[in-house]
Amino acid sequence: MGTRCGVLGDPVAHSLSPTLHRAGYAALGLDDWEYDAAQVPSGRLAPYLAGLGPEWRGLSLTMPLKREAVALLDVASDDVRRSGAANTLVLQDARVHGHNTDVPGAAAAIRERYDAPLRSALILGGGATATSTGLALLDLGVRTVHVAVRDAARAAETAAALRSHPAGPEVLIESLTGGQWSEGPDLPAPDSTVDIVVSTIPAGAQTAELVARCAHVPVVFEVLYDPWPTPLAASAADRVLVSGLDLLVHQAALQFGLFTGRPAPLEAMREAGEKALAERSGP
Repeated sequence: MGTRCGVLGDPVAHSLSPTLHRAGYAALGLDDWEYDAAQVPSGRLAPYLAGLGPEWRGLSLTMPLKREAVALLDVASDDVRRSGAANTLVLQDARVHGHNTDVPGAAAAIRERYDAPLRSALILGGGATATSTGLALLDLGVRTVHVAVRDAARAAETAAALRSHPAGPEVLIESLTGGQWSEGPDLPAPDSTVDIVVSTIPAGAQTAELVARCAHVPVVFEVLYDPWPTPLAASAADRVLVSGLDLLVHQAALQFGLFTGRPAPLEAMREAGEKALAERSGP
């Protein structure tokens, strides 16, 4: 019997995680390892886990399961506890171990593309990925974070997690409605000194006005990789761009190590992801 891993979420058909992990297995000759995708909607993670057999070793989680998973863990890593989200489950000794590789993965993705100091950030969206990338930014030295969301109440967990960071950052929650900022005294102006903008919102919510408001920011981190490029990513051709594939590869490499106990073949995984995205884009 081989060892099985997979990615769970809803939707999940677009996920490149199987491509990356399978490329890693092939590069290291792990012929008896398998990695697949399964659609698991909100509220169904617990019964899904209960139905898994002993051949299962690891699971990657995407939306909307990252926060739901926390209550199901037997052991939680420090990054899970401070973010309130788990994107990685390791099934070992009849226990569920939870990790959040989005936090260190985001930090690695940023530093791969940009190594200058970062002090102020704008995050579009307030979900689990916004929390993880926000914590990564705080770990890298950011001290002021603007979080722009459609519903301030939905950003409460993100705000609490960021404000609990030992650096004691300033966290400002601002209104983003229909892809546009509403008027308010705390909104970063188009010429303000925001060092990096992180978008965790759908491409369809990236209006022309929003993209224009971000035009001055020297570093753009677009966490999506499909569809690509998003309006925000397309506008950043002359600036530093950290892509969703960068994030996916780095967090997947960390997952690979947790699942297999072997160092991940990062470049082989990246090349597989780049090839798959190119094939999706077509000629």
